[in-house]
Amino acid sequence: MIKNGTRLQSQVCDTQVIVVRSADSLDDLRAGGAPMVPIGSEGDTSLTIDDSMSDGTLMGKRYVDDGGAEVLVTKAGKGTLSIGSTPLSLKEAKPLPASD
Repeated sequence: MIKNGTRLQSQVCDTQVIVVRSADSLDDLRAGGAPMVPIGSEGDTSLTIDDSMSDGTLMGKRYVDDGGAEVLVTKAGKGTLSIGSTPLSLKEAKPLPASD
């Protein structure tokens, strides 16, 4: 299982993330349709980005799945973050309480 603090990179684009909250689902974390690998490891150069998974990621934003996993994008890229073929959703900021 992938642990909190693990840094991962895409094999098909520039996307890099750090795991904020781990979950079993992260074992199938992908960017651009290709599995993500630990930063610094050799990727599979024959892989290409899946056109249906190329919406991109935003640097500094957190992405979450239904299983409670959360990753923080440390380098933006063209690939969509997903668990298998299910795209992760952008975590919305919590609204601050009104100050009266």
